[in-house]
Formats: sequence, structure tokens, C-alpha cells
Amino acid sequence: MTTATRIYNFSAGPAVLPAPVLEEAQRHLVALPGVGMSVMEISHRSKVFEDLLNEAVADIRALAKIPSNYKVLMLQGGASLQFSMVPMNLLAAGTVADYIDTGSWADKAIKEAKKIGTVNVTGSTKADNYNRIPAASEISLTPGAAYVHMTGNNTIEGTQWHSLPDVGGVPLVNDTSSEMFCRPLDVARFGLIYAGAQKNLGPSGITLVIVREDLLARSKDSLPTMLNYKVHAENGSLYNTPNTFGVYILGLTMKWLKSLGGLEGIGIVNERKAARLYAEIDRTGFYRGTAQKESRSLMNVTFRLGSEDLEKQFVKESTAAGLDGLKGHRAVGGMRASIYNAFPEEGVDALVEFMREFERKRG
Repeated sequence: MTTATRIYNFSAGPAVLPAPVLEEAQRHLVALPGVGMSVMEISHRSKVFEDLLNEAVADIRALAKIPSNYKVLMLQGGASLQFSMVPMNLLAAGTVADYIDTGSWADKAIKEAKKIGTVNVTGSTKADNYNRIPAASEISLTPGAAYVHMTGNNTIEGTQWHSLPDVGGVPLVNDTSSEMFCRPLDVARFGLIYAGAQKNLGPSGITLVIVREDLLARSKDSLPTMLNYKVHAENGSLYNTPNTFGVYILGLTMKWLKSLGGLEGIGIVNERKAARLYAEIDRTGFYRGTAQKESRSLMNVTFRLGSEDLEKQFVKESTAAGLDGLKGHRAVGGMRASIYNAFPEEGVDALVEFMREFERKRG
């Protein structure tokens, strides 16, 4: 399949990848230039792969302007494993972790953390069906907490933090899976950031973790080795065999991001794409956005139509028109357009045009 025949993929993840990245991977799938083997065949202990990994890490550092006192790890198990690894490594016995509850994935993180230690749930918007980010006045933090956990973007509900909570000197931990590198990021505001790669960074199977070095001292030797941040940091993400192909694709994606002007450049594009789509949602009232306007996500645009029957027809007709993956998450229904970094602007234009025509015929 060539890029000319690709449909518009609005899937929430695994999500659309940049066409230039896929094309380069296709050209070099059988044999990397100068290597004579596929990236999936070379040893993860070889200099070839270590160079690929180190270059990807260097590009990540450059893109996010990561301070020197942070480690960049490429792990496995997805963000869901981080729901356990974060408290296992950072939440010591006798301490409390604060969790801000802003959506379905935040709720899952809370449930996993409670299996490890003491959790204080603060600032929940569950009573409002997670249609907004809590105000600062709604967040009551525990003095001396081990850390504060937030979910930067709520994939299912279509909400996103647009300013960070004030946590004082407590380490702030952020699940950025569905927003990572969608705009400039002040890494120094966080103790730890983690993200599944399959939204904005690359293919599924890699989890990016950026952790401040002083927090590695909390990782106890009694932890299972593969769940210990300190072990992975000491071994440069090569304690065991990593997802070599995933690292390769992630590295290509970072170079693609740099070619667009880095996080500043992609942030401008993402603001433009989201504004165009929200403007259409708000235009007449035929469509109704589900997230409160001040909390709307740049990455996952959620909306409803007047009835479930109308929504089923919208999904059917949009799919037939080459606009795939618009059905909302089964937990909330409605529509969801995931417009991650690699989603092209012309795809947003195509959706807006379809929405107008659908409204014209059925409004």
C-alpha cells in the first residue's frame, strides 16, 4: 500500500505514524544501509543497535530540552505497567501518594497504586463524568507526599491539562501517553514522566520513561529486577532485549519531529488542527462537544450527535468515506477523533467537510 491509498486513521492507538517514517522503514526493512541485515535481526548488544538507541535518546533529549540530571529509559509493558512500577519504586512504606483523578486511565492508575501502598485521591472530576480538569481549589494535597500523580491527557474523555498543578517541592509524576511531545514540555517541572509510545512516539511495545536521577535512590534492591528503574538506568535500557524495531521506528519519528521545527513547531500544527475541528463542532449545535471548553484536548476530540442511531449512521458513513476509527470508546460512546502529531491536516479538513455534509443531509 502506498501513501496515496492510505485512509485517514483517527484511531486512539495504536495510532497513525508519519508517512515518511513508514516509507523509510519500508525501504530499509530487509537490510539497513551498510549493515546487510534487518533491524529486527541485529543483536541488541551490537554497536549498530546501541548507536540507534543512543541516537534516539539524544534526539529525545534535544527535542524536550531534558536537563542532564534526568535519565531517559525505553522500557516495555506499556503505560499500564507503569501504573505499578511508579508506586513500587517511589512509594515507600509509611508514605502517601497523591493521585489526581481526571479520567478512566487515571482511575486505573489509582487502582493499581492502591495494591502497592497508601493512596490519597484528590481533585476527582468523576462526578462530572470526567468532562473537565479540576480547578486548583479542588485539589487538596497531602503534606510531604511521596509524589503527586497526574494524567496529562485523558484519551477517552477528551480532556487535557493546559497548566500544571502546583505541587510545591513534591515530585510530580505525569502519564503523558496520549500527549507526549504534542507541544513544548518543561521536563524540570516533573520528577517522572512516562508514556506508551503508540500515540505520538512510535509503535506499540515501547514505554518512554524520563526520571530525575535523585528519585532512582528510592528503587529498592528487593524489587523484581525488571521492575526496578535503577537497574534499567544503570544498564541504559539494555538489561534485557528491548523492542529493537520499536526503538528504530521511534528514532525515525524523533527525526521527523525535529524536521518540523521540534515541539514548538508541532505544537503550532496541533493547535491549528484542534481549533479547526472544535470550530466545526461548535458551529451550529448539531454536534456537541463532551469536554468543557477550557479542558478540551488537542489530541482526542470527543463529541456527540443528537441520538445513538444518528451516531451509528455517522460511524458507518464516515468509515465508508475513508475516515476510520471515529467511534468513541465503548465506555462513553459518541465520537472521538484522535488527531495525534502524525495525523495530517488534510485529514482534519476531510472530516470537517464530511461533518458539514452529514449535517446538511440529516440536520
